[in-house]
Amino acid sequence: MEFLIANMPPIMFTTLICFLLLGFPVAFSLAANGILYTVLGIYFGEFTFGFIQALPERVFGIVQNDSLLAVPFFTLMGLILERSGMAEDLLETIGQLFGPIRGGLAYAVVFVGAMLAATTGVVSASVISMGLISLPIMLRYGYDRKLATGVIAASGTLSQIIPPSLVLIILADQVGRSIGDMYRGAMIPGLMLTGAYILYIMIMTLIKPKSAPAIPEQDRIYREADGSSGLKSLLVLTILASVGAYFAVGQLLSEKSPVDERIVVSLLIWGTIAFVVAVANKVLKLGLLSKIAERVVFVMIPPLFLIFLVLGTIFIGVATPTEGGAMGAVGAILLALMRGRLNLSLLKQAMDTTTKLTSFVIFILVGSTIFTLTFTGFGGQHWVEGLFSALPGGETGFLIVVSIATFLLAFFLDFFELAFIIVPLLAPVAEKMGIDLIWFGVLLAVNMQTSFMHPPFGFALFFLRSVAPKEDYKDKVTGQMIPAVSTGDIYRGSIPFIIIQLIMVAIVMIFPSVVTHYKGTGATVDPSTIVIDGGGSGYGDDPYGGSEENKPAFY
Repeated sequence: MEFLIANMPPIMFTTLICFLLLGFPVAFSLAANGILYTVLGIYFGEFTFGFIQALPERVFGIVQNDSLLAVPFFTLMGLILERSGMAEDLLETIGQLFGPIRGGLAYAVVFVGAMLAATTGVVSASVISMGLISLPIMLRYGYDRKLATGVIAASGTLSQIIPPSLVLIILADQVGRSIGDMYRGAMIPGLMLTGAYILYIMIMTLIKPKSAPAIPEQDRIYREADGSSGLKSLLVLTILASVGAYFAVGQLLSEKSPVDERIVVSLLIWGTIAFVVAVANKVLKLGLLSKIAERVVFVMIPPLFLIFLVLGTIFIGVATPTEGGAMGAVGAILLALMRGRLNLSLLKQAMDTTTKLTSFVIFILVGSTIFTLTFTGFGGQHWVEGLFSALPGGETGFLIVVSIATFLLAFFLDFFELAFIIVPLLAPVAEKMGIDLIWFGVLLAVNMQTSFMHPPFGFALFFLRSVAPKEDYKDKVTGQMIPAVSTGDIYRGSIPFIIIQLIMVAIVMIFPSVVTHYKGTGATVDPSTIVIDGGGSGYGDDPYGGSEENKPAFY
């Protein structure tokens, strides 16, 4: 009996894993484990009934947590945008823009995946949209099936690392840090991962040119009257807007401004200049811009404005993440309204799905709180600390083991489950070892991103499988028979991108500055210049009555 009581934390954790492997819902497995072992603890005399009194306060604390309001706001924003046709317009336009070069459609998928990640933040919406729209086109033009399916699945998972990601909100809450700081820390790794996908596609087009051919000239929609592509007009507009944005940012922001703040403000100014020129050209019929230039501006700029409305206001300190999410939801509704896609049915579907997902998150959070309370009561934190502090390599050894464990657990658990089960156990240990918790959270986020790509349980693979052709079909445009996409194609296509994500995990671990750049970016105050003044000279203005003997020593 003494042996069981002394080893109750590992027994609790093992029981939880068994329940999950048996297929029980995560929220109820966590809560049931916590309550079961609380009863056993009371029976064995480890706890008293007073121990359970802490539980209601913890549950009410979850419900009263304003930061978690960002979850339904960002979810609603993403679902409305996904149903408003923004993804279709972006994929069609960017596909035509990059179509003339080898791998152009794949580049378009990555680019649009990053934009959808910065606006919707929902993996299922991104993967399904790109799978329905881009996959048939890529198959039509002879793209390698593994490359096509892999790039769609991987680009969809960017929603987990590029703000406003739901997983970053949860991780920030679990490690007890600011959501805004978590967003700042994740921005550069997310952009680096996007660049790594593009680099891989570029290498594939050089090694195997036939794996990603260009769109035939006759299938390029936006052509000028003289037959030219019109890309020169777009290039000139881009250069002019970039120069204007460069000088404007130099005037508006100081050289010490954070990188992420400079990025979002630059995008806003660049988009504003390009949009104003395009509107003037269209209204005044100046004929300065080509068809492709106008199309790119009118399709891309509204999402860029929405990105600034959400992330820009957070990064420059105008709004909290919750307020940014609320503005983003309103902005998404306005965008859908302007596109003529907003109706009662769309709103009802989006709100229904938002309610379900938010309830799912809160139930898991309540269950994990019950489990963590009991686990801590049995001294589980000391057990975890002792387990990892004994590892060789100190901080580096701890991070390597945690990364490997997260990678392996991601085969069976999704990112919500991982965030609620392992983060509350590991974050206190990481903090005690002196590890920056924002860095730790982003490292876990990049690692947990692989949970969507793991065969055979990756959710992004399931989403893509649900929309990929399961049988041979006749292409509506060419009339040719297109072979089906097998599950093996999807699984094999994900492997290179899993390797890229693991390389990114190593980069974040070796170079923490790609995350910790968020530090020291706020306003600084010289303590020697601070003067605390009671204010006023007479009674009623001066809280100390104005007399010298009543003034405090620090005056």
